[in-house]
Amino acid sequence: MVANAIARNTAPKIGLALGGGGPLGGIYEIGALRALDESLEGIDFNNLYVYVGVSAGAFVAANLANQLTSAQMCRIFVKNEADVHPFHPEVFYRPAFQEYMRRFLSVPGLLVEACSRFVSNPRDQSFLDALTVLSHALPAGLFDNEGLHEYLEHAYSMLGRTNDFRLLSRRLYLIAADLETSEAVKFGAPGFDHVPISKAVQASVAAPGLYMPVNIDGRCYMDGTLRKGLHASVALEDGADLVIAINPLVPIDANRAVETGTMQPGMLTSGGMPNILSQTYRTMVYSRMKAGIGAYKHEYPDAEVVLFEPTRDDAKMFFANVFSFQSRRMVCEHAYQMTRRDLLRRYDELQAQFARFGIRIRRDILEDEQRTISTSLYGEMLPVYVAKERQGNGRYLHKISHGLGGVADLLHGARYIL
Repeated sequence: MVANAIARNTAPKIGLALGGGGPLGGIYEIGALRALDESLEGIDFNNLYVYVGVSAGAFVAANLANQLTSAQMCRIFVKNEADVHPFHPEVFYRPAFQEYMRRFLSVPGLLVEACSRFVSNPRDQSFLDALTVLSHALPAGLFDNEGLHEYLEHAYSMLGRTNDFRLLSRRLYLIAADLETSEAVKFGAPGFDHVPISKAVQASVAAPGLYMPVNIDGRCYMDGTLRKGLHASVALEDGADLVIAINPLVPIDANRAVETGTMQPGMLTSGGMPNILSQTYRTMVYSRMKAGIGAYKHEYPDAEVVLFEPTRDDAKMFFANVFSFQSRRMVCEHAYQMTRRDLLRRYDELQAQFARFGIRIRRDILEDEQRTISTSLYGEMLPVYVAKERQGNGRYLHKISHGLGGVADLLHGARYIL
């Protein structure tokens, strides 16, 4: 494909595939994207041929396709500097109170059903067996992420954005899984492009057990990582010559992490069930992703896939607290620095790959050891597209000026982030 594009003297088609990993995975992707954005010359991450996102990657990909820059995402979703449409992490963790109440009200009826089953078949089952019907009273999800849909619906209704796949200037595919068939669905593809982008994001990030299934056109959808953790093949099938992929979900190699001093022996199991479940889930998703990446070389021999992800001994990423604001800032900075180091470590290999697509790696930026997320945001303004709508240009510009004036304070406090 690349050779054909060059022969026709046409610009190569570059795609971006972002994997899942929960809210913290999305923060990792924002940090990694910021590093790539400032280090790669000849590529505009808001003007790519195709975007593919699953789970947290759907959230980030939808924002990029809607012309939110990597710098703006850092400032809005990580640093909370935006007054225009401030983002609050609690939109991800709003308890599903209606679901709780509905299930609670079903308990009396289920108890009657359990007693009826026992009375009608006392020899076939014990009373405790009959009581297993009470499992139907468990909620379908702990949290309701309708708040995320509402937030994005509002953000995409602002000037210069759209909540309609069909009105985007670039191709955007957000992957979710149909709960009843387990099949992957590409929101943004024909037949599914009428669904609002905000609703598609809500469906794609709805992790089973954590979030309620999302009803769209009478069907229930869940997290797209049920099928695969990274759907780079969607971009390749759409004709992309180069796909830059970011996968934040990597199982930890505890032995390597102990050897490198990033974690203590026994730390994985001492954390109890959450750590064990996390490691198990990451292992399943990661193995499928690796198998898919290996198959791409045979299925799409003329295309390139360049993958960025945490290292297997990255204990800082594995043990980060997804509920902590401090963790958000730490993970974003960590992803930023790790991606910079990865680019520098693979410089010769990646420079040769990227050169075929007119992309150059800025080694001078990568070798700047004093560079941080905060310093990289100098000169990057917050979105101004709703200034008049919300508060008037004068007042809004005053707030921007005040925010930029505080950058020095942010840099002074950067040591508390790392």
